[in-house]
Amino acid sequence: MPDDAVAAIASLLHEVGDVHHVYFSDTDGSDDDWASFYSEWLLAHTKLAQLLARRPVRSGLTRDLVELDEEYTSTAPDEPWPTWYARRLTVTYG
Repeated sequence: MPDDAVAAIASLLHEVGDVHHVYFSDTDGSDDDWASFYSEWLLAHTKLAQLLARRPVRSGLTRDLVELDEEYTSTAPDEPWPTWYARRLTVTYG
């Protein structure tokens, strides 16, 4: 998938992170079920499906976000999380 699609998806991930933090501001952004919020918001309010060239099933996207978070946390790559997630999502869904 082209780098511009990865950048666009990374931007959407960054945006949903900001929205989530505002929505959960009373808990300082803390939400054990954050991935459900992210997947619902990404599918309902963005062009993620068009960027991936198919619409992920919400539960599958939720699972993938949780798995990406676990891997990102355990490996601590130098790349910012939105870009790192976006690259992997394009491989999974592209």
